Amino acid sequence: MKKFDLMKKILDSGALAVVRAKPERVLEIAESIVRGGIPVMEISYTNADAPQAIDLVHQHLGSSILVGAGTVNNSATAKDAIAHGAGFLYSPIFDRGVMSLANEYQIPYAPGCSTVTEAVEAMRAGATFIKYFPYGGLLGPDVIKTIKTPIPEMPLLESGGVDASNVRQWFDAGVEVVGIGSALSKGSKDTIEASARSIRKEIDAFRSTEK
Repeated sequence: MKKFDLMKKILDSGALAVVRAKPERVLEIAESIVRGGIPVMEISYTNADAPQAIDLVHQHLGSSILVGAGTVNNSATAKDAIAHGAGFLYSPIFDRGVMSLANEYQIPYAPGCSTVTEAVEAMRAGATFIKYFPYGGLLGPDVIKTIKTPIPEMPLLESGGVDASNVRQWFDAGVEVVGIGSALSKGSKDTIEASARSIRKEIDAFRSTEK
């Protein structure tokens, strides 16, 4: 079950790096986060060379990291990402064409939704995770708690403003996964690795208290 296996990798990690950079820099980041214990990353299609970056990471790191495509806003982009082996699709919007392709090729899709109604519609259409965008990053964990209270089964992915200092707050509010930008993409390779280790430690500590 391809989709289940990919979804499990994302859930087991609990975090993914959100990366917008040139291919060589993307590879540096990928190597650093894997060493730090976060083996999932999203490469944004806001960069024209995103397909080359996906290929480069696959060539050098293989199955040690799950690479997804971000800013996938239409079917053409989704098809290209899937052709380059993207293991999941990530977007600031919900697009039914992208959803259809994700279902067809059995890979997870995390669309961005701005209203609860839109989020429920995306969930019913088959979205693996809901990225509550942009309000999570603007309003903080309380918005997640508010959504989870009446709809506890909604699988939420928070992206924006997450780092080691607050990642536990997001999980406590009810997210299943966090997308992390600057904390996992800025600075030297050693800095990124250290940040990944800190985030990994916080997520593992939170999960150990939940058992």
